[in-house]
Amino acid sequence: MKLNTIYGKKTVISFEIFPPKHGAALQNIDETLEILCSLKPAFISVTFGAGGSTVNSKTVEIAKKIKEVYRVEPVVHLSCLNYTRSEILAMLEELREAGIENILALRGDRNPDVTPREDFHYASDLIRFIREQTGDEFNISAACYPETHPEAVSREQDIIHLKEKVDNGASHLISQLFFDNASFYQFLGEVRGAGITVPVEAGIMPVTNKAQIERMVNMCGATLPEKYRKIMDRYENSKDALFDAGVIYALNQVVDLIANGVDGVHLYTMNNPVLAKRICEEIKNLI
Repeated sequence: MKLNTIYGKKTVISFEIFPPKHGAALQNIDETLEILCSLKPAFISVTFGAGGSTVNSKTVEIAKKIKEVYRVEPVVHLSCLNYTRSEILAMLEELREAGIENILALRGDRNPDVTPREDFHYASDLIRFIREQTGDEFNISAACYPETHPEAVSREQDIIHLKEKVDNGASHLISQLFFDNASFYQFLGEVRGAGITVPVEAGIMPVTNKAQIERMVNMCGATLPEKYRKIMDRYENSKDALFDAGVIYALNQVVDLIANGVDGVHLYTMNNPVLAKRICEEIKNLI
């Protein structure tokens, strides 16, 4: 099932997971999937594996299991910065053979130790290439940044580039994480004002670790509201208290987003099904 068919009636809930690399996390991924899929999300996105000329085998394996065993729609992340056109074609064929219909097309993070290829400079290039090569075979989603991409020249230019993604074939947008809903609502108004009409899903990360949130904020440029900083400072030395505070903060965001009729809420689970389960249990009557 393609994602462009699921929006419009109510706020949808979806999750993101990443392929574990090794050890206990790899062994526990089935338990994680079982819990997440039992919550009946609209879809689960699986992040892109590192390196190589084909889609990371764990990414495809997990996506297939989500679809075939748990009957939930998977979305596979696909980045392009370090790949050639022929390599991307090979990846698309692998996804086709696996029965994957939905792709989240990304540029990918820059790695100072890796020289980027020259075939794709932006996610919009990848989106256009997929459409040219496969037509409507895949549904393509794209990322957006409520507080502006860290590398953008300006907020206005960032919106222009986002419209290029949609004009090139993206039919659905998932936002980077944010901690102030007002920022998302302002962004959504600007997006609609620019003529972008596709569904925009709000990305929420329940953060339960201070080092984790500081790392993520540095990576994506999200702003930490003062009330969030106070929570971290007060509870950083109590694992259980910080966990509860992080979940409650995220839950309040989600309730407000649903009340305001957003297209969807995408929970960055960090492979912790307890987070997703607690939030979904609290909002089940809202959706």
